[in-house]
Amino acid sequence: MSKLAHAQWSSKMTFVLAAAGSAVGLGNIWRFSYMVGDSGGAAFVLVYLICVAVVGMPILVAEWLIGRRAQKNPVNAMAELAGQSGQPRAWALLGASGILAAFLILSFYSVIGGWSLSYTLNSVIGTFTGQDADGVSAIFGNLLASPGVLLLWHTAFMALVVWIVARGVTKGLEGAVRTMMPALVVLMLILVGYGMTTGHFGEALAFMFRPDWGALTGGVVLAAMGQAFFTLSLGMGIMMAYGSYLGEDVNLLGTARTVIILDTVIALLAGLAIFPIVFANGLSAGEGPGLIFVTLPLAFGNMTGGTLLGLMFFLLLTFAALTSAISLLEPVVEFIEERTPLTRVVATLAGGVAVWALGIAALMSFNVWDVPVLFGLNVFDLLDTFTSKILLPLTGLGAIVFVAWCLERKSVAAELNLAGGAEKLWHLVARYVAPIGVILVFVSSL
Repeated sequence: MSKLAHAQWSSKMTFVLAAAGSAVGLGNIWRFSYMVGDSGGAAFVLVYLICVAVVGMPILVAEWLIGRRAQKNPVNAMAELAGQSGQPRAWALLGASGILAAFLILSFYSVIGGWSLSYTLNSVIGTFTGQDADGVSAIFGNLLASPGVLLLWHTAFMALVVWIVARGVTKGLEGAVRTMMPALVVLMLILVGYGMTTGHFGEALAFMFRPDWGALTGGVVLAAMGQAFFTLSLGMGIMMAYGSYLGEDVNLLGTARTVIILDTVIALLAGLAIFPIVFANGLSAGEGPGLIFVTLPLAFGNMTGGTLLGLMFFLLLTFAALTSAISLLEPVVEFIEERTPLTRVVATLAGGVAVWALGIAALMSFNVWDVPVLFGLNVFDLLDTFTSKILLPLTGLGAIVFVAWCLERKSVAAELNLAGGAEKLWHLVARYVAPIGVILVFVSSL
């Protein structure tokens, strides 16, 4: 990529796939579905969709707008737009916090991506076949207890991420999402189709969509708002970086609606794929991370065709992890590339190796370094807590405040093609509703 000409997405569709790929990650495969069933079913879904509309969508649009206007990495973008608006250049710290969040998240996300790769291989060689609950638990326990094995899979996963991102926006990011996102959807639909044959599909539908209004507490509403915020990859510098590759012809509000619909549909499909298998095997749906790495392998290992189904599921999981991981590395690489004389390939290697090195500390948290390092947390938990509860909400809050309060109102309205009542509604939501929502999530999480 030339230092003089900023790369551009080749089409609106590839941008939508890339943004949706970033949003669709490991959390969509199990966390959203679990929260639906545990928090009021259809009632939770309704609250979640409202939160996406009034909190998630405005921040998503704000981050894209910042990136597109400046056509630069998040730090340079914030510095340039702040200068143009007569604001302190210290706003550049907002871009820096997003890049830092992406860097830190990828370091431990890659470790989990490595687990997914490991389980894909285990599915191929039939490791889960005939295992009882203790056997499947032991497989996962042995993986966590082996720093060398974890390092191997962490390295393999990061190598894939670096290889994709190093190829650039068109060949790398676009090529990956054009292949993996359709494959992810096809695999998901096949697993949903299988779920329909188990005799427990109706039970899964009831688990996910039967309203339980009595379960709608203040905590559930806050949980829905938090899920809406984090599922869209907000506050990580990702959407600013992706926005910087956008042309002026893309309708930001319309595209945001498309990405949000895709993200939500895939999350719901994941539940319809997972829970019929869980219920058909008499297993617990409320296992959290164990649902993927303990409960489901037990089911796959003891059902007809389980080897193939297990392989498809963990391929699905790996694709979801990769589409999110490449988006996490991109703002780091864009920053290095634009602030140094390094080429795209060297910048990607530099960023990738730094992430990989921190990931080693994260993976050792499960075995030889399973000790508190700060606030009673080990490295893995510290990285997770610091990013999800502090960096992401503060960065997202900063983005919407900057766009709504610091940029000229008329120019923002013109860029979003808004006028009249629609513009007044945007102004109200962006200035007051979304920031208050983020503050509520931030305070409650602390």
